[in-house]
Amino acid sequence: MSELKDAGILVRMAHQAFMNAGIDPTPIYRRCNITAQLLADQRTRTPHHAQTLFWQACEDVTGDPLIGLHLGENTPLFRGQVLEYLFLSSHTFEEGLQRALRYQRLLSDAISGRLETSGDRCALVVAPSTGDAVSIRHLSDSIMLGVIRFFRHVTDGAFTPLAITFSHEGAEDDSEYRRVFGCPVAFGGEADELVFDPAVLSYRSLHAEPELMRAHEQVASEQMARLEKQDVVMAVTRVIGELLDSGQVSLESVAERLDITARTLRSRLAEAETSFNQLLASYRSNLARRLLARTDESIDEIVYLTGFSEPSTFYRAFKRWTDLTPIEYRRSKKRERAAARKVSTKTNSPEATPA
Repeated sequence: MSELKDAGILVRMAHQAFMNAGIDPTPIYRRCNITAQLLADQRTRTPHHAQTLFWQACEDVTGDPLIGLHLGENTPLFRGQVLEYLFLSSHTFEEGLQRALRYQRLLSDAISGRLETSGDRCALVVAPSTGDAVSIRHLSDSIMLGVIRFFRHVTDGAFTPLAITFSHEGAEDDSEYRRVFGCPVAFGGEADELVFDPAVLSYRSLHAEPELMRAHEQVASEQMARLEKQDVVMAVTRVIGELLDSGQVSLESVAERLDITARTLRSRLAEAETSFNQLLASYRSNLARRLLARTDESIDEIVYLTGFSEPSTFYRAFKRWTDLTPIEYRRSKKRERAAARKVSTKTNSPEATPA
């Protein structure tokens, strides 16, 4: 799998939690580069590693060392997503849970949950899906609370947590955890674990409907297939970056690095509605713009770094991408930065500060 990502619904739910808690998220969003466009995009997926920056910003701005727990209390109920529909249209809570676990990647690439049953003990165990996934205390706290509230919703209040174990070290005083969760809470476990009565597994949904369940599962399968197509695109983009300065970037060389045939790679990219040439051009274009706008690298060096064999070929491609020559583009970005600095200086000057 390529870069681990989380569903955008998590960002939107956090935004609503800020509103419910009366917290102005503007300084948090500024630090994390969260834009209005990102919040509005229903299909966006955010890099999982950004969770570390996000939750640190939340704690710094609010001064709350238990911000994940308290934000979780204000997070809206997880609704209107295909995972909810899978639960409600299944005959029992266990059927719904097992189906949802098959499609859990729709929420996050980085978190893996499983149901464990043994005698009179039943638990949902949640752990990082890979060694690249980061474990974050605030995120674990908020997700655990969200899961419990969601399980209560799909069981019409029948679900009750019996005990919770977190993999993180918690707080010196665990009274706030016990208040929020209403059950014993332990820390320092191998994974996050939610223990509940096995009897709830047989809870029968009042909304069970086999035909709707099959339709919802079809939607979930299609969404999973879309993610898998994105995996191919991300993997190819990553390898292009690794091979670019070697001058050996081709469909064949990338396919060899991914351990598949060139024909298979071409087919998978077609299924993802793109092509190798499109991805290569997009990577080169983005890299060239970034280098021209943010560095003082010479044009000759940028030609080399973007994998072009001749400056003339690079110039023609860049003109096609931007309608500007590389020199014109660099000058325009310098003017934009200078104008932005001028505005910033005016805004921060004593004369601009209200009395």
